[in-house]
Amino acid sequence: MANTERATDKPAKAAKPEKAVKAAAPERVAAFRTGLSAEARAAALLIAKGYCILAKRFRTPQGEIDLIARKRGLVAFVEVKARASLDDAAYAVTPRQQQRIIDAAQAWLMAHPDHAELELRFDAILVAPRSLPRHLMAAFDASP
Repeated sequence: MANTERATDKPAKAAKPEKAVKAAAPERVAAFRTGLSAEARAAALLIAKGYCILAKRFRTPQGEIDLIARKRGLVAFVEVKARASLDDAAYAVTPRQQQRIIDAAQAWLMAHPDHAELELRFDAILVAPRSLPRHLMAAFDASP
């Protein structure tokens, strides 16, 4: 019997054992779906106001930006918060989270330098049941 394996052929790798996939807790699944729905409502609001959505759920190691939108010479980095009330949603945009969004925005601008010369703004859109979404323009800024 002839050996058909050449000396340069690499031996076959052993199959990796499959990782057990944990089912997400029902609360986490519900929260994820609520977040996606809120982001869709926020994007629709921005489009209705004349914005063009440049990116959704932009992720970096520093943080995530829910929506990045442009209107004429302005780029808005938008945090979407869904809570039981609009007030609860407003309080959920913490200073730590603001810094993570600012850091992620810097990463996005590095990847999209053509937008760096435009006016930049950090907005929030608050979403609550039985309420219209509220757009807070310039909800926070990048200055220390």
